[in-house]
Amino acid sequence: MDLLWQGLVQGLTLIVSGDPALLRIVSLSLLVSLTATAIAALIGVPLGARLALGSSRGQGLIQALINTGMGLPPVVVGLAVTMLLWRTGPLGFLSLLYTPQAMILAQLIVALPIAAGLTASALGLLDPELASALRVSGAEEPRVAYEMIRAALPQVIVAVSAAFGRAIAEVGASLMVGGNILGQTRILTTAITLVTSRGDFAEAIALGIVLLALAFIVNAGLTWRARAAMYL
Repeated sequence: MDLLWQGLVQGLTLIVSGDPALLRIVSLSLLVSLTATAIAALIGVPLGARLALGSSRGQGLIQALINTGMGLPPVVVGLAVTMLLWRTGPLGFLSLLYTPQAMILAQLIVALPIAAGLTASALGLLDPELASALRVSGAEEPRVAYEMIRAALPQVIVAVSAAFGRAIAEVGASLMVGGNILGQTRILTTAITLVTSRGDFAEAIALGIVLLALAFIVNAGLTWRARAAMYL
């Protein structure tokens, strides 16, 4: 109990004091996770709409791949991205390994299936007659997808929120491809892993509080946007 209390006090002290090292870690965490989430939303939401509205022969395979990706082990993602970016790998010439860009790629891979899968589920709950009516009125498929996304916008925002939660909570892949380098690739989750391995549980709790607060603020903003969308 004393350890938990010490961690709470230390966490609040770090937040209130504006510790420069913490601010660097927090800003990089936000940069990496928000960028990965934004790209995941830009790709995953239209992909989810296509899955919900399409009927192509490869539909089942794509859906199976997305469902598998929603539970993809982060260490497998980390291994795949590391091999891809390794100096002798296909993209080794880009020298992206152990950089924030590599971490964005890893978090994108784990967040994208969440955004696509939950978007497809959200649109699947809409009245199928809505899409039929849009097609009868002459709307092209991109327009049909756009209108369906608008109709399910609160649920789609929840899908994006879930993708962000998956990204910012990711540690295994980020650690493998980022290297946890102080001042360069250290984010909150990898910092927590490091201080825990040292036995500094109070600092780990403090960083955990900061991570939870950060996730809460972003998700609260997305939740507010989803609720506002219900009244549009």
